[in-house]
Amino acid sequence: MINHTSDRIQQLRQLKAKRFSRYFLLLVLIAITAAFVYMLRSFLIPVLLAAVFTALFYPMYEKLLAVTRKKAGLSALLCCVVLLLGLLVPVYILADSISREALAFYESAEQKIREIVAQGDAGLWGDIKNSVWVKRLGLDEVDWQAELQNFAKTAGSTLLNFLNKTSASTFDLVTNLFVTLFTMYYFFKEGPGLIQRLKFLTPLDEIYEDALILRFASVSKATIKGTLVIALVQGVLGGLTLWLFGVTSPLLWGMVMVILSIIPMVGAWLVLYPIAFVQILIGNTWEGIAIFLIGALGIGNVDNLLRPKLVGRDAGMHDLMIFFSTLGGISVFGVMGFIIGPVLAALFLTVLDIYAVEFKSQLELAQAGTAIIPIPQKVAPEPPPVVAADLKS
Repeated sequence: MINHTSDRIQQLRQLKAKRFSRYFLLLVLIAITAAFVYMLRSFLIPVLLAAVFTALFYPMYEKLLAVTRKKAGLSALLCCVVLLLGLLVPVYILADSISREALAFYESAEQKIREIVAQGDAGLWGDIKNSVWVKRLGLDEVDWQAELQNFAKTAGSTLLNFLNKTSASTFDLVTNLFVTLFTMYYFFKEGPGLIQRLKFLTPLDEIYEDALILRFASVSKATIKGTLVIALVQGVLGGLTLWLFGVTSPLLWGMVMVILSIIPMVGAWLVLYPIAFVQILIGNTWEGIAIFLIGALGIGNVDNLLRPKLVGRDAGMHDLMIFFSTLGGISVFGVMGFIIGPVLAALFLTVLDIYAVEFKSQLELAQAGTAIIPIPQKVAPEPPPVVAADLKS
């Protein structure tokens, strides 16, 4: 009996020691992981982008594997080179053209504003002030000359700061691009092995792991196709529309429309409608009406026409969730946040779905308990019984 008790105590001590060892190992793992992530925090965005683009262009890698006779390294290198030439060169040419057009637009606009202010009511400014629409809206009482001068100064300083920041961040852009392509090379080459390793290290059921991976890939594809492609189409169509009707700097305004179209519930109309209004004010009535109608009836419906075909049901998120995740991603991760934000939101919703499935019985029991057990209410205490002494008093 004594030996049995001592063996039992020894087993309990060994079990406690084993639990303590595991808890300590988990604590050390969490601490080292936090330090490692903090050390590599500047490379997290390129790595996330590499994962997103790898999931998007993996079919192209598989086709190159068939061409190169299953040579993974060569296929991954060719895929990265194709993406580099297909993205970097056009983006560089476009950025250079836009910067030149922005400077030319500012110089011409500043000169035009000076001419309008110098001519006073005898020139174009007088025609705008005497316009019927300006008088109906009560805008003729505003000191627009001072407003125009202030706008020219603010726009000039803003443009100068933007160009300075763009020049200063060129090295960072090249570095991030190199890190992204370098990471994509290994993701293409060793992607299946890395996924299997991650699945082995996570204690989740395989069906949950596959759900997370599938959601990541589907939302990545939906974000790229449904956001970037549609934004590019709207920006190109808007720029062509402005060029067709003789509006200056159509390439610059087209890029602005691309950026605005990336944000959900915002689009090219935020550029086209004001330009149409300005065209009407300066006397180009038919041009302004045409720009407005093309923007409202044509470019505004591009999203409704292309999104079902390009996206389908890949995103699987509510429009409101996409809106906030896109804006939140841009505010936290910068310009590429419009990709990372929805992906993180989709993973968050997937984890919530896994939680709902895993704890379904407990959640149903909690709901049933709240439905059966009534909420206790205050009950007034019963009066004490009347006795003979009370009646006599």
